[in-house]
Amino acid sequence: MNHMRLHKSQNGAALVVSLILLMVITVLAVSGMNTATTELAMARNAQNYENAFQAAETGLEQALSQGRFNTLANTDLGQYVITGHESVTAVIAFEDSTLVPDRAFSLGVGSGISAYHFNATATSESKRDAGGVTDRDASAIHTQAFYVVGPESPTL
Repeated sequence: MNHMRLHKSQNGAALVVSLILLMVITVLAVSGMNTATTELAMARNAQNYENAFQAAETGLEQALSQGRFNTLANTDLGQYVITGHESVTAVIAFEDSTLVPDRAFSLGVGSGISAYHFNATATSESKRDAGGVTDRDASAIHTQAFYVVGPESPTL
């Protein structure tokens, strides 16, 4: 008789325990899906920024390879569309010229040769949607300083 009472008092306990376990597993699954979705968005954003970074590097490379250096005005090399989603603009700006000292490096005595200092700047954009604006777009600006050695002259 004691055995029957124990059996009747346990009716539904397995159901309650299984429902609690099911709820815990569901919460863990939803949390895992949210984490995976967030990490996927972070990876897409990082990839989009990397595309913008590489586009800016390409813009610098193209600007320097053209050899269009002007000491009187900035050289705007226009906008290049690298793919349907990435574009870059490049500008070369003259900064200053300095005399290159002679072979003895005597201060104040020039060799008639100047170093013409320039800054090349490439600005790129990588758009998620090529025709529109989204909050996932990325941009990058890269600047590279360089100089060109040439005869001493007011212009290059």
